Amino acid sequence: MCDLDHTHDHGPSHLLANGPDLNRRQILQILGAAGIGAASTGLAADPAHAAATTRAPAAAPADSYEPRTGLAKDSPAKDTALAWIDRNDKAILALNDEIWDHAELSLREWKSSVAEAEFLRKNGFTIEWGAAGFPTAFVATASHGSGRPVIGFSGEYDALPGLSQKRGVGVHDPLDYIHDPWAPSYGPGHGCGHCALGSAAAGAAIAVSEGLRKNRLDGTVKFYGSTAEEQLIGKAYAVQQGVYDGLDAMIDWHPGMSNSTSWGTNSALTAVTFTFLGVSGHGGTPLGNKSALDGVIMLATMTEFLREENIAPSGRLHYVINNGGDAPNVTPEIAEISYYVREGSPARVKALFDKVVACAEGAAKASQTVMRYRITAACWNRLPSRSAAELLHENMVKIGSPTFTDADQKLAKQIQSSLGIPEKGQATGIEALRAPNPVFLGGGSTDVSDISWQVPTVSLGTAVSPIGCKSHNWAVAASAGAPMGHSALLMASRYLAATALDLVTQPERLAELKAEFAERTKGVTWKSSLPEGFEPPMYEPPQSFLKQTGQSWPPSNITWPPERVVSREKFSSLGPELAPQT
Repeated sequence: MCDLDHTHDHGPSHLLANGPDLNRRQILQILGAAGIGAASTGLAADPAHAAATTRAPAAAPADSYEPRTGLAKDSPAKDTALAWIDRNDKAILALNDEIWDHAELSLREWKSSVAEAEFLRKNGFTIEWGAAGFPTAFVATASHGSGRPVIGFSGEYDALPGLSQKRGVGVHDPLDYIHDPWAPSYGPGHGCGHCALGSAAAGAAIAVSEGLRKNRLDGTVKFYGSTAEEQLIGKAYAVQQGVYDGLDAMIDWHPGMSNSTSWGTNSALTAVTFTFLGVSGHGGTPLGNKSALDGVIMLATMTEFLREENIAPSGRLHYVINNGGDAPNVTPEIAEISYYVREGSPARVKALFDKVVACAEGAAKASQTVMRYRITAACWNRLPSRSAAELLHENMVKIGSPTFTDADQKLAKQIQSSLGIPEKGQATGIEALRAPNPVFLGGGSTDVSDISWQVPTVSLGTAVSPIGCKSHNWAVAASAGAPMGHSALLMASRYLAATALDLVTQPERLAELKAEFAERTKGVTWKSSLPEGFEPPMYEPPQSFLKQTGQSWPPSNITWPPERVVSREKFSSLGPELAPQT
């Protein structure tokens, strides 16, 4: 899922190369912390991870790194952009609140995507719907003069299941509570803050376009409305389809708990769903039935045994049972379990993924069920840009941090109290830009990472939620629709716009980003982690949405209707009949 963290860890290889003198014991401790055996340097030998963790060009060791200054410059174009955001702050916040209200799940953002696109269209952008075949994905473009350089912004607007929460309420109180006597649940909510992400990025894109237009500067602004980031589907597939070709730089952000940026990496990922097929029957007469749920439980149990010897500190393995049956007195005939497999590089993900598949094969054999699996998403680790992070950080410092009221801080502390974490309130100030941690210990993933291997990319975070909270929690939904979230997202919009215009008005800055990108990618060829012939999952849109966006169904890149998954298994045999005892 989208767990973008702006304090990502790095691998050990470049601490060894560029850090202080280390003795043998210290080297072994560092390698061991990353899950690397003494006989093999694992991550250090992996080109994708090495490219993302190198300190070149000309970066100091972690213990003495100081970011460069004098990079961000005042300009009439930047003044124009920031003034546009100030004048239109209510419109940006209204977009955030509208998307917050919709709280639509991945691949089904029918209203949210239209709201985002309409906001851009009314401010001079042309809209192309159906990017990479996804109905709720679009590309918005505003071009001026020669059209170069081309600066991209990423917009997301999908919510998460089960994270409904009333806005601005400091205790868990779902806005949408779903009553069911056997399985009560909560509705979807913006527990990752994508309502703020998309609205702030759209505001920045328009502001930059205004800065170019009013100051007669050349350049193109592209805004990529991206579907299903929470399922890590949209961008990785769209990159493969060439949607992001032609960009000179991508500037990204994500709601967080601090005001910061970084030049660290994150985790590569493969998402997979295993389906087990058995034979249903009465739970009171179970002999001969084949429980698909047994297969799922066996798989979950076996993968837990991987953790000691097969999952390094840089790895993550987590799962959810999507379908475990409906009633205790019906043996489940179909059951599904979905995994996210994360590691420091695509190659490391593949090694762990193959072990999970082996467990699934064993579970199917033991439960006498049929198993099939499908990869639903896959993305690379992020390729960072130190040059871009330093430019972005200086803009953040010059513009200043979000301002939070006493009421904001009171709400933040109430949320923290509800979660049982220290009551520190909202983060104030801009965090120092530090060199990434020398040992990569894993973490979140994002499909923005695949973009970062095509074009120089940088990300930032602002304190939408209180210190110590975590994404994918009701607290983020409460914050993103509240005044403290509003303050933070408007600052993100300013940071994004200012940095983009520096890349336009200072060609040497953009050239530096490109030089670092070329150096980092030297010897590494990006290839999508998605399997050959991959068809992304999709939902059929409402006819009203298709008409509103001028699209037809189905897109040419998927098979529709999809293949039906139906069990045709037979009851298991108990062997020959037993003769009666006489």
